[in-house]
Amino acid sequence: MWQTAHVATRLKQMAQQQKVDLEVQIVPIVTLGDRVTDRPLSALGGTAVFTKEIENALLNNECDMAVHSLKDLATEMPDGLHIAAYLPREDPRDVFVSRDATSFDALPAGKMIGTSSLRRAAMVKNVRPDLEVVSLRGNVPTRLGAVGKEVADARPYDGPPLDGTIMAAAGLKRLGYQAHVTDYLSPARFLPAPGQGVIALQTRSDDAETSTFAEGLNCDRSQMAAVAERTFLNVVEGGCRLPIGAFSMFSGDAVELMGVILSLDGTRMVTGRQEGSDAVRVGKQLARELLQNGGQDILNEINQELK
Repeated sequence: MWQTAHVATRLKQMAQQQKVDLEVQIVPIVTLGDRVTDRPLSALGGTAVFTKEIENALLNNECDMAVHSLKDLATEMPDGLHIAAYLPREDPRDVFVSRDATSFDALPAGKMIGTSSLRRAAMVKNVRPDLEVVSLRGNVPTRLGAVGKEVADARPYDGPPLDGTIMAAAGLKRLGYQAHVTDYLSPARFLPAPGQGVIALQTRSDDAETSTFAEGLNCDRSQMAAVAERTFLNVVEGGCRLPIGAFSMFSGDAVELMGVILSLDGTRMVTGRQEGSDAVRVGKQLARELLQNGGQDILNEINQELK
């Protein structure tokens, strides 16, 4: 809802600058991922659990534009829909939030980390196999409350006592909770989800007027990074339920893409980098490299385990 309100404000500002009359009405939609919080995302199918109902509303003309966290949006979207704009990227990093520790590395062995993300769980197990990882679902305040942070709107947490959690920096910053961050995790060590930190505006493909207006908010750098990361994700046939990470950096007009595929227990990891000026080509090349270097075997095993 914060993201939607932010986009509504940006659209109104742009309309005012262009001297265009614009009325914006926010249509709240509750998704499967919002409703079901007592099961891991992987048990819900992962892909589209936060987007399907919103996309259906868009297709049914119940709204004209959808606002998504890009990392939640499937790389293959329904016919008739497309991404009209990628907003400037917020901090793409993951962060560690702790009850008592001063940093992720300083957390004592045997402590308990909560996360609903298979990617984050696998990365924790890879870099800190001495920690215990348990499932933690809920909105941002609820997850903060689960590790002892006093925030408004936190729902009751009745699971095991947690010593820390891994979350997206973007969500905490947008909601004004960055003071609760214990440690920012370097993308070089802890690769984010593809598209993390980017807000995407989705419209109907045949709605030229809305699509063109939304394009006025597009950020070229965000788009290039998103295309590289989502192309990589699409080729490896992954989704938000799989332990796959990707992150883009820039050098002039070239994009450098880092990618990772991990086993669920974090004991195996395939990583690589590709660079170039064509984001689609870079994403495809890196995906094929990782799949050939053992990533395909890891994904085959994961898909069998999750059936």
